[in-house]
Amino acid sequence: MTPVPEVLTPEVSDREMLLFQQLFKQHIGLHLPLSKKALLHSRLGARMHELGLAQLADYHALIAPSANHAERQRAIDLITTNETYFFREQAHFDFVVRELLPLWRHQARLRVWSAASSTGEEAYTLAMLLDTHRPGGGWSVFASDVSLRVLNFARRALYPMARGQNIPPSFLKRYCLRGTGEYEGHFLLEKAVRGAVEFAQRNLTDLAASDDGQFDLVFLRNVIIYFDAETKLKVVGDVVSRLRPGGYLVVGHSESLHGMPLPLEMHSPSIYRKPS
Repeated sequence: MTPVPEVLTPEVSDREMLLFQQLFKQHIGLHLPLSKKALLHSRLGARMHELGLAQLADYHALIAPSANHAERQRAIDLITTNETYFFREQAHFDFVVRELLPLWRHQARLRVWSAASSTGEEAYTLAMLLDTHRPGGGWSVFASDVSLRVLNFARRALYPMARGQNIPPSFLKRYCLRGTGEYEGHFLLEKAVRGAVEFAQRNLTDLAASDDGQFDLVFLRNVIIYFDAETKLKVVGDVVSRLRPGGYLVVGHSESLHGMPLPLEMHSPSIYRKPS
């Protein structure tokens, strides 16, 4: 028998890695360490093959010019990590229901921002909770991400059944429609929840380019770990400036704002309040 040749990942040079480090840092604030060479090639390799490009330097030369925004956005979509699921880090949602919603029960309007919404599970989780516990309305969820690919997925609100395993049974019954025919094995979030969430592309390192108003609650979870210290401070500072006095900021359980000069009080690890 003829042995199957081993497929080797082409070596990524330090120079190529530096080029992409600078590009992604410039456009989305992403810190890509040298240890992520294999990740860089695995994420971009298929697209390079489609374009007939053999070297990462050639792909960089293609996407670096300001005029080639569409292909650069495609590279950003490929490189960004989009791991999420419904009711991820359940304690945060318990906090919203147990403490925040009773605190704001007399407030006529609540605005919530899922600031790194990925494929939408976090935003729709918030919408289901708000619809359940504030059935009279008076609330909205704004969801943003830098990746157009995941935003397009999120707007469909159509998910494989496996993605709903953490949704409580009562919520599955009330808000999720089981797919049939070509949508067998999927569920669609019902219209009221879909319509309550607005999705838009936002770059957290360039929030000055848009004015989305002020929010009572911001979820900024599991994204600042991808920024260096300087970018992290800028991003969180800009997000906090969009938080109303008395509002709350929630970051991921593995993230901390300790030592950062921000107008925030720590309510508990990963949950912060902006003083009134």
